[in-house]
Amino acid sequence: MDTTELLAAINLLAEQLDHKPDDLHEIHFKVQEMMRELRATGMPVPEDIAAFDRELTRRVEQKR
Repeated sequence: MDTTELLAAINLLAEQLDHKPDDLHEIHFKVQEMMRELRATGMPVPEDIAAFDRELTRRVEQKR
């Protein structure tokens, strides 16, 4: 996946969270995986995506 595809996929996951909040753990895992891929390409993670990941982390920790 190129950078544009990764960012689009992360944005799609954000939309899925609105419609399927029960998939929180799976979405969180996928976002973190895609962020690793983005970093591996040498690209920085955009702040809005990093903020989304922090919010997902917060929500996952609340559910524990």
